[in-house]
Amino acid sequence: MQPRTLDPGQRSAVWVADVETGERRLLLQTRDVLLEAPNWGHDGALYPNGAGGLWRLPLDGGPMTEVPITGVPDLNNDHVLAPDAEHAYLSANDGHLYRARLAGGPAEQITTAPPIPGLLHFLHGVSPDGERLAFIGVAAAGGNRWGEANVFTVRTDGTDYRQLTFGAAPADGCEYDRTGEWLYFNTEAFDGHAQIARMRVDGSELEQLTFDEKVNWFPHLPATGRYACYLAFPAGTVGHPPDKWVELMLVEDGDWAGACPVARVHGGQGTINVNSWSPDGRSFAYVSHDRDAPPAA
Repeated sequence: MQPRTLDPGQRSAVWVADVETGERRLLLQTRDVLLEAPNWGHDGALYPNGAGGLWRLPLDGGPMTEVPITGVPDLNNDHVLAPDAEHAYLSANDGHLYRARLAGGPAEQITTAPPIPGLLHFLHGVSPDGERLAFIGVAAAGGNRWGEANVFTVRTDGTDYRQLTFGAAPADGCEYDRTGEWLYFNTEAFDGHAQIARMRVDGSELEQLTFDEKVNWFPHLPATGRYACYLAFPAGTVGHPPDKWVELMLVEDGDWAGACPVARVHGGQGTINVNSWSPDGRSFAYVSHDRDAPPAA
């Protein structure tokens, strides 16, 4: 897989939404690199990916710079920051997971002996104690390399794999809540299109949280616990494609049925694939991939 690139006339825009005031702030626009999936660090910066690398974007408007990570293939948009605030866990286009310092330097490969030969790892969560990673494992099925996508966890040393969902209904976006007792994710297991769900970290007590006709992906929860957000594609969307008009939905106090849109953006894939909540739980970051208006007739 090659890193995504911008089309002619397209630009990446990085935004911050304050859920207390409703304010949306444009942090950066660029036509140079297709940015995706910002994590929010404890050092006053966002960490999106782009052009196969991880970037540091200061929230005070300073220049964006690439994190000088070595020894890892091109990165994709599935990455999370470690609870120690000094490391990132990364998914690479070779299908494996890596650990690297946010200051840069050589990356360490974590996944070396998956229980399913050829399993592809797409990272979405790290437990609050920093001991386990939650990821989507994609395994071949019926001659299809992308046949099944299920929720797994693994220790951060690459041992003790646990598969939590099974079968052909695709799952994605698995993320721990602040207690470390629940995993939130999206799944097509209920009605054939993506809905938000949660389950215990042992795979028990599966609970559907959204019930509408929208195609709902990537639930994200802040460390403070009051809010959640997720991405809603139009009804009938297959997968989580790029270049769609999508809504960013806000959940307050666990009221998933009462989720309200806080922004409508041109994006989809890469907009909010990973957790981007601020440490204080008041704001989250996201990316749009806007296109120039067509010339007047």
